[in-house]
Amino acid sequence: MTLRRILGIDPGSRQTGIGLIETDGQRTQHIFSTCLRLGDGALPERLGVIFTEIVTVIRTYQPDEMAIENVFVSNNAASALKLGQARGAAICAGITSGLPVAEYSAKEVKLATVGKGGADKAQVQHMVKILLGLQGRLQADAADALAIALCHAHTSHLQRRINNA
Repeated sequence: MTLRRILGIDPGSRQTGIGLIETDGQRTQHIFSTCLRLGDGALPERLGVIFTEIVTVIRTYQPDEMAIENVFVSNNAASALKLGQARGAAICAGITSGLPVAEYSAKEVKLATVGKGGADKAQVQHMVKILLGLQGRLQADAADALAIALCHAHTSHLQRRINNA
């Protein structure tokens, strides 16, 4: 089986989770994860940090694919707009680096990792640690990014099997 590296991104204008896994379709391992803490600076600068840091991760770890969470509709239009801009910066980092980018809803990610589309953050963190054999504390945004990568690994592996049948 082909080994693939998948970069998962949990976008946010104040914190962006980054997670990288490697999978052959049967076994999956954790390669790298972090949380970009972007602070309260001007939004354009924070977007620049998201773009630059993701490009650096891509150059360092050479993933084959990228997966990112879709924007959910919020009651706060300003927050939703900032989140969309953070997603855009992350997607541009992936596309300009030559990666195919897949998008998943929060519900799809939770369903793929926990088995329940309504799972809470603690359940996602717990399952990510189990699925990747991680010990110790895992930052919530990094866990979400790893869950997005795992969702893509499971979904794309199944899709490839269907296409080859």
